[in-house]
Amino acid sequence: MEDDEPVAESLRRGLIRYGFEVEWVTTGGAALAHEGPYDVVLLDLGLPDADGLDVCKALRGRGDVPIIVISARSDETDRVVGLELGADDYVSKPFGVREVIARIRAVMRRVQPAGLAVPSPGPDRYGPRLTVDRKAARVRLDGEEVALAPKEYDLLAFLTEEPGALMSREQIMEAVWDANWFGPTKTLDVHVAALRRKLAGAITIEAVRGVGFRLEIVNGDGVS
Repeated sequence: MEDDEPVAESLRRGLIRYGFEVEWVTTGGAALAHEGPYDVVLLDLGLPDADGLDVCKALRGRGDVPIIVISARSDETDRVVGLELGADDYVSKPFGVREVIARIRAVMRRVQPAGLAVPSPGPDRYGPRLTVDRKAARVRLDGEEVALAPKEYDLLAFLTEEPGALMSREQIMEAVWDANWFGPTKTLDVHVAALRRKLAGAITIEAVRGVGFRLEIVNGDGVS
């Protein structure tokens, strides 16, 4: 639960790109009213209607679902109290999506019963040639794995969330590079060019002058 919409939306997109299903609520009341099931809770301490520490205590009293506290509070006391109330980990703002994902995976490994494998969803297919395995962060073209740089993968995963949608440069930079990105976006053009080259014939990425980019999937009979 996170009441800061830009932060929450950026984090939501990042988690989805890595294969997670996300349900986002903005208040402590909504969080406590949510019946689940859910595998892990990301809890912001700065909620508009309640103290996040109280919400953490209430959630822990209901069961043993992993709780990762996310907060801008740098006070060590809050960190200690949060852990004492039952939080499994604590992430301070500002943070990167990769850091949060690493914390989620570490917590899930700790609580997962020995010998019990967590089923992984299959890769997403885009047209007849391209698959994106968000759980493993792997891309295949005609069944062969394509070597993508980390940001090339993140860019592809973001653009394939909504094929055909026009994404502004600002949206892309915020989601793929940094929520607080300021400065030139030339690096985006470089990464788009790399994806066009590596995935030629499976996708097209159209540049819309003055706005951003639109990814289209190439089917057997053309672009869709």
